[in-house]
Amino acid sequence: MPREYQYPFELRHLVYFREVARTLHFRKAAEALAVAQPALSRQVAQLEAGLGAKLFVRSRRRVELTPAGQALVERIEPILRSLAAVPPELHALAGGETGYLRVAFTGLAMATVLPGILRKFHRRFPGIRLALNESPTSAQLGALATGDIACGFFHPDAVVPGLRTHQLLRERNGVLLPADHPLARRSRLRLRELAQTPFVLFPRMHNPGFYDRMLAAFAQAGVTPRIAEEVWPRANGIGLVSAGLGATFMCPSEARHLPPEVVFKTLTGPAPESRLVLGWKAAPAPDPALAAFLAVAVPS
Repeated sequence: MPREYQYPFELRHLVYFREVARTLHFRKAAEALAVAQPALSRQVAQLEAGLGAKLFVRSRRRVELTPAGQALVERIEPILRSLAAVPPELHALAGGETGYLRVAFTGLAMATVLPGILRKFHRRFPGIRLALNESPTSAQLGALATGDIACGFFHPDAVVPGLRTHQLLRERNGVLLPADHPLARRSRLRLRELAQTPFVLFPRMHNPGFYDRMLAAFAQAGVTPRIAEEVWPRANGIGLVSAGLGATFMCPSEARHLPPEVVFKTLTGPAPESRLVLGWKAAPAPDPALAAFLAVAVPS
């Protein structure tokens, strides 16, 4: 055994010593520990010999702690309390009652399905702490591969080897316009009617699949898109639309709570489709904390 782990005592010595220090009576301590008093005295003597210090002053009428004994009591109390807490803590950890989980999400997830999942999860598993981080699909796929996150809410381009996914949302997009846009009073629009309207999009590298579906919708509508800005996170596009810089795509579930400076319009004809999944590594099997999260987010 490495020298740094070689101690001149064992755990039982500390337990026996603490009980004598608590009662200041060898007979009462022996009864509380269910051991013979001579055996208890030997254990304390062994501890004193190992430490090279007297821990108690004994007389016929009383037992008192020496300064060294008092110092040892103060040192070992937090250690023994911590050790006593280990079994229930490990049991809770193994049962998915406590733990720590890193979860990534996109703006669409937070604007639609994620708040409800978080609410249910915290009610069922208050002992599991979540570390939430907004990041684009491309970054999430890399983080899942390296194990930097346990699971992620992202937009799939294709099947990713080694990942399991569960679809949470699939919707055709409408369009978000400034409230004073000439077409803002129309209930439905076609994409070709927005040929002269600049659009606020996001960099393709963050979500190539959805970006290409946007360009495909423009092409099917016979429109060459006018891209005014590319911003990330995508939710920042709402602010740019409200500032009058252009329009942007949005799915109906995302458009439930909008500022009065913008309006959401349904698109007929060609329109891109939003797809949102929860993804996690297929192997190894989820640890208890992730399994608990999946039980809420992916109900059977």
